[in-house]
Amino acid sequence: MDDGEFGNERGRQSEGGEEGEEFQITMKRGSLDNNDMEDWNGLFSEEESVDGVEQAGPGTSVTPNSVLRLKAYTEDYLCAPEDNIYNINFSRFKIRDLQTGAVILDLHKQCPTEIKDAVDTNAGRFIQYRFSPTFLALREIGATLEFTVGAKALNKLRLIERHYYREHLLKSFDFEVGFCIPFSRNTCEHIYTLPELDPQTVEEMIASPFETKSDSFYFGNNKLIMHHKAEYAFCGDERHQH
Repeated sequence: MDDGEFGNERGRQSEGGEEGEEFQITMKRGSLDNNDMEDWNGLFSEEESVDGVEQAGPGTSVTPNSVLRLKAYTEDYLCAPEDNIYNINFSRFKIRDLQTGAVILDLHKQCPTEIKDAVDTNAGRFIQYRFSPTFLALREIGATLEFTVGAKALNKLRLIERHYYREHLLKSFDFEVGFCIPFSRNTCEHIYTLPELDPQTVEEMIASPFETKSDSFYFGNNKLIMHHKAEYAFCGDERHQH
């Protein structure tokens, strides 16, 4: 699992380079191919994971390969807000059930017309989600991200998510978005195939709010630029809190 060669999903962007131009990145699903990973569905199982990294934190060299080896939810953030050198700012996050098309969550943030080349220091890196217990019965969801990029071109944006229930890795997801031009607005949808959980685990997760957690690692050109954390409860109506 060399850096940049592990399975991923790639987006397709329109050509162009005008300032403020908007791009639609359409994510696709496919099967894993050992020689060409571009069509992989961005998922591998707990059994395929590798040994964990003993120590990692700000100031250490954090690579895609090293976070793929993590065995547990991190205690600290592995990078600082200032590491977002591409000034990526998120403006929307939407989750939908792919089977029914129902929108489960749709979060918006007010965005200025002009794209600013500055880090949003008010952007939260931690969020808690409250979902209905029926969320755990879903098999596939689509998660749409809308974001802007600052003055620096981003050749490769890669997202690795690690989801845990207590000390157990539930799933790891690995997505790659292609080239993002400077001062662009971008939209991408990642397709998640959710794990099939045994009834006892489902009952425990419902009875244990916020013991299901995730780390989201964002890499720009194989360098960690953002690290977000989330906790999940499955005992109420869909809502969120920072």
